[in-house]
Amino acid sequence: MFFRGNNQDVKIYTKTGDGGDTGLFDGTRVMKSDPRVGAYGDVDELNAWLGLVRTEVTEHELPAMLEQIQRDLFALGARLADPSHKIAARVAKAAVTTEDVSRLEGWIDQLESELPPLRRFILAGGSREGALLHVARTICRRAERAMVSLGQDAFEPELLVYINRLSDLLFVMARAANRRAGTSETEW
Repeated sequence: MFFRGNNQDVKIYTKTGDGGDTGLFDGTRVMKSDPRVGAYGDVDELNAWLGLVRTEVTEHELPAMLEQIQRDLFALGARLADPSHKIAARVAKAAVTTEDVSRLEGWIDQLESELPPLRRFILAGGSREGALLHVARTICRRAERAMVSLGQDAFEPELLVYINRLSDLLFVMARAANRRAGTSETEW
């Protein structure tokens, strides 16, 4: 398999990780079991899961929101893979900003406006779309825990705020998907 980069064909396999290590953006080689690799791996898993969710959620504004979130998660993962902050100055699309967090908050407010207030905890589930979004929320929380374990100086503070707000948004999206599907929530 090949992909194009800088007007050259590049093979997808490099063999550089065959010994269990991988390269970060700053050129540092670390083991694939390194906590930083685990953190951006969890973000990548969330991104892939949201790709699956997008195949199921086809109505209203949710697919466009999910696509933007996937783009944001690529940027967030790139930042986590860049401990020396070298990508920041040269790749503008790898930024995660307070404006991105504000966008998530706006979406939360928009979706919550159509939902009844929560009075109790609810069980994950409901419609297929709602259940998939609940799974995405839990993957998001795992990614957040992995990021926190790296320490507060391992990345820009906006990244943690973004991932925390994203889990809130995924919860509200799940509730909205269930309501739109006519599926009631099961209280605990």
